[in-house]
Amino acid sequence: MEKANCDDCINYAYDEDYECYTCLQNLDEDEMMRFISGTFSECPYYRMGDDYTIVRKQN
Repeated sequence: MEKANCDDCINYAYDEDYECYTCLQNLDEDEMMRFISGTFSECPYYRMGDDYTIVRKQN
């Protein structure tokens, strides 16, 4: 597993309804608690995305 850095992850996107960045993966209750508390250091869903890939996804 790769070290989580949500800012660089392709699954981390801005949600206009909530007006904040969220993880697009369907996290279970334990994973969501670790995500919210900032202790999600070994994210199994982390996929590195370059700036161009992330911008294309958001459009």
